[in-house]
Amino acid sequence: MARRAALVLTVALLASSALTACSTEGPTSAPASGAKTGSGGTITMGFAQVGAESGWRTANTKSVQEAAKKAGIELKFSDAQQKQENQIKAIRTFIQQKVDVIAFSPVVESGWDTVLKEAKDAGIPVILTDRAVDTKDTSLYKTFLGSDFVKEGKSAGEWLTGAYANEQGPVNIVELQGTTGSAPANDRKAGFADAIRADGKFKIVASQTGDFTRAKGKEVMQAFLKSQKDIDVLYAHNDDMALGAIQAIEESGKKPGTDIKVISVDGIKDAFVAMTEGKINIVVECNPMLGDQLMELAKKVVAGESVPTRVETQEGVFPQDKAAAALPSRNY
Repeated sequence: MARRAALVLTVALLASSALTACSTEGPTSAPASGAKTGSGGTITMGFAQVGAESGWRTANTKSVQEAAKKAGIELKFSDAQQKQENQIKAIRTFIQQKVDVIAFSPVVESGWDTVLKEAKDAGIPVILTDRAVDTKDTSLYKTFLGSDFVKEGKSAGEWLTGAYANEQGPVNIVELQGTTGSAPANDRKAGFADAIRADGKFKIVASQTGDFTRAKGKEVMQAFLKSQKDIDVLYAHNDDMALGAIQAIEESGKKPGTDIKVISVDGIKDAFVAMTEGKINIVVECNPMLGDQLMELAKKVVAGESVPTRVETQEGVFPQDKAAAALPSRNY
């Protein structure tokens, strides 16, 4: 009995020693600066996309997915179908899954503080892509990666004022806005309005959301054509709405690009084709290829490195006479 008791005691001591060894190994193998990684050192990113409402968004999604694969980052992807509640649900799921970093393109600007605080409390850094949020607490996210939408709107308005510089007016404008409450819709509207404000001959006679979709752009433009006797210019917050509106203009017997000047934002291939056909007069570029930059930022924030609070993409302005030369290089 004494020998048996001694054996039991020895086994217990060995087990205790093993447990102690495991507990001391954990912290030493963890990444520096409090950064977390997934299994085998792989970074896991939760990405909550707006949806697939346009060719631009499809290209943006593809860029993120391909860049994650190339960077060796495990991507958990969610499509919000243009609903904020779906994005909030996805972010909470990512928090439960204990991902290393969360990135998302907000459907609308407001209403994010609660869920972003949940991510912060869980120690998960957040990167905003393409669209910003309206919050007083900028510590809720690490950085924003995307475009200057106000600048895009101003570029559109500046082209218009230049094109009509020698004309008396009035110049009647209809505006197809993006998704109500979204950053690009708010900012592109504000930037455009600011650019044309000084000259009273420019009048926005109708403005309505087309939800960034081709079908809704056509539907709203049909309504504009019925309600407005004289339309000189269409300003669309994205190419898909512009392309839908062009169908409505043509079906009404008018010539897009001539009878009604068309200004658009994004720079998808279909819009450049329309420019070569004389149907769109100018496209202000908004670059969707954010994937590689996003993965670089993700690696840095997970490692605890400092990053700029705002990283802007490089973009151009393409009037009709530059469309043919630029078309072969459009990869989305």
